[in-house]
Amino acid sequence: MLRKLPLRWWIIALITLGTILNYLARSTLSVAAPTLKTEFAMTTEQYSWVVLAFQASYTVMQTVAGAVLDALGTRLGFFLFAVGWALSNMAHAFATGWMSLAFFRSLLGASEAAAIPAGTKTVAQWFPAKERPLATSMFQMGTSVGNMIAPPLVAFCILAWNWQAAFLVTGALSLVWAGMWWVGYRDPAVHPRLSQAERDAIAAMNQPDATKPATKGQVLRSRSFWAIAVPRFLAEPAWQTFNFFIPLYLVAVWKLDLKSIALWAWLPFLAADFGSLAAGLLPPWLMKRGSSMLSSRKITMTLGALCMVGPACIGLATSPEMAIALFCIGGFAHQLLNGALITLCADVFDSRTVGTASGMAGTSAWIGGMLFTLLIGQSADVFGYNPLFVALAGLDLLAAVVLWSLLRART
Repeated sequence: MLRKLPLRWWIIALITLGTILNYLARSTLSVAAPTLKTEFAMTTEQYSWVVLAFQASYTVMQTVAGAVLDALGTRLGFFLFAVGWALSNMAHAFATGWMSLAFFRSLLGASEAAAIPAGTKTVAQWFPAKERPLATSMFQMGTSVGNMIAPPLVAFCILAWNWQAAFLVTGALSLVWAGMWWVGYRDPAVHPRLSQAERDAIAAMNQPDATKPATKGQVLRSRSFWAIAVPRFLAEPAWQTFNFFIPLYLVAVWKLDLKSIALWAWLPFLAADFGSLAAGLLPPWLMKRGSSMLSSRKITMTLGALCMVGPACIGLATSPEMAIALFCIGGFAHQLLNGALITLCADVFDSRTVGTASGMAGTSAWIGGMLFTLLIGQSADVFGYNPLFVALAGLDLLAAVVLWSLLRART
């Protein structure tokens, strides 16, 4: 059965593995954060500056990475970025304080920025519109799987060896994957293992579409771009808060130790996997029942935004188990809505500019995440986390309103 699986599904599986290791690398810090706060005598505000260093470079490089992928091609471009994030993550082991940690973090952010644009560009190059939600959900599942693996793996490395080992191990895994990518990936037009029938189908699918923006300037002037970029700006803070602050929240509010974090902190990302899967299955189901392609994406995104009411209620939790359950609802909700938003880039932009459009939308998203991280750093120790979780739900609901207001069939 596996032999009969079209090559494009093997390609997206390779992208998914790379996304898993990308997010494993970036999540190493959040799990190690309680240990590093003690090691370097860091305050929550100083830790937020470390996180911001990653976010700032990632934000700038999202647009650059998308353009690089469009210019150099997916194979070479993604390989260079993968080697970069692997070595940058391993360099964290040599940090001696929060400022050097922030420096290495900025290098990691710059190099990791290519993951989502590369995945989106691959989906646009290899998959027809009806299969794009599922293909996108597959590589998007890698974001939550990486986060899910991080707590037990990083905690094991710290407890068995030291915190430095956690960064060396997770970085080395990404370096191995970079080699796999270089050996295993080619564009559809030149891939030696692609059947002629599938090659012809992909070539026909990727004929230039005069109705879609085909240059960077056209993308920026397109209403469709802002219909995606603004909701991503509003929605991204939730995912980045889950990524970077769940372990610190569990320590600060519920006084959990590292072993308990390893036991509990991966569960929201398991739930996020189901959200990614739902983002892939729900739009085709809606389309079979009469919904248009764009409406199916918008409905999926809105359902995710409504589910964000769950983590808004974390302040009402009476136990860490209840708090984790509400985080699980949040993880599911965010990946459901984000899957729809990411797929839209492949839907509305020409394959020649998907990487650029996705990268610029990612920059918008990470500006939102960066600003919210700054807010957490300034207010979490003073006012606690509960008002922040309420704000995240409000931002996602506003994102749904913007999406419905701006996105049209031809804009």
